[in-house]
Amino acid sequence: MTAYGLLVSPSHNRVYAQSAADLVKAELTVFSERALGGRVGDVREREIGGVPYVTFTGDELTEQDIRLLSNLSSLYALFRIEGELLRPVVLQRLDVFGSDLLTIQKYSGKTNEYFTKLLLNVTAMATDAPMDLVTGRPRVLDPMCGRGTTLNQAMMYGLDAAGIDIDGKDFDAYAAFIKTWLKNNRVKHQAEIANVRREKAVLGRRLHVTLGASKERYKSGETMEITVVNADSAGAGKFFRPASFDLIVTDAPYGVQHGSRHGLAGNGPRTPAKGGQPARKGKPQLSRSPVELLAAAVPEWARLLRPGGAVGISWNTFVGRREQLAEILAGSGLDVQDSEAYRGFRHRVDQAISRDVIVARRPSG
Repeated sequence: MTAYGLLVSPSHNRVYAQSAADLVKAELTVFSERALGGRVGDVREREIGGVPYVTFTGDELTEQDIRLLSNLSSLYALFRIEGELLRPVVLQRLDVFGSDLLTIQKYSGKTNEYFTKLLLNVTAMATDAPMDLVTGRPRVLDPMCGRGTTLNQAMMYGLDAAGIDIDGKDFDAYAAFIKTWLKNNRVKHQAEIANVRREKAVLGRRLHVTLGASKERYKSGETMEITVVNADSAGAGKFFRPASFDLIVTDAPYGVQHGSRHGLAGNGPRTPAKGGQPARKGKPQLSRSPVELLAAAVPEWARLLRPGGAVGISWNTFVGRREQLAEILAGSGLDVQDSEAYRGFRHRVDQAISRDVIVARRPSG
């Protein structure tokens, strides 16, 4: 058996840093269970030279194992432990752009970029082909994408991604950000915003971006596509074809602090709460629970998921129980991943938010 130690990234915010080691242990356990044949064991936190590490044992890592583990959300460095020595393992990250794509945006309600990466990773592990994360090109949808943290993480991985959000301000903010970022970083691309029409009626606005990781790839046709629609997520089927996504990943409304629009599947975490007061006539009511929103939207999302694909949702456990979300997912024909590995992600965000993750797969048969 070979021993390894990973150093957790030191650049977390204070609150997330308190949970980072436990979260990466759970993430590593999921990787082992779903993609590494259970070959990773004895996952624990320990000090080496006065510095905390997450260590594990197993067979010597293959090149493909390293390609996968290099993308653990909080991984800063990986070492092979040889007695009292640490031998660095050369990482092979998927990242095709600089980290500022994820970190430069600062705004209230932004989902932590490390957690966003974790959610995307563990959802990908639940598919019928988990190694496609590093050897294939799964297509990603965030049906409540806000200002695009999930879309940017997919872009970092070199993946095609799409998002939906009902908030016009968030749509405009993301469009402005991504066009400016691409221009400032001299990334070859085309970007356009247009109305989506059906039978002369405007259903929403669409941002469509085609880009290349390099000028050479862009010219050769090796491009990525980012699509964002400003519309109600419960009507996602009006904008995307059935079975067109491998991964559906979203951070659901937290309810307590942000509220969600009753009867609408918008992105609640970015919508300020109104203290539960009734809305004016003609305005959408505000709900403090994401459960009702998900009950309306998940059946539509499930139709967009290809057989063997997976959906991952994070939510505030103070305003919705895991059993409620599991029932909604199962009712849409999805198989909830309920192993011990997938039950290790609950962590505190603040006094009003205890966040957890639930993942489900669409059966292949």
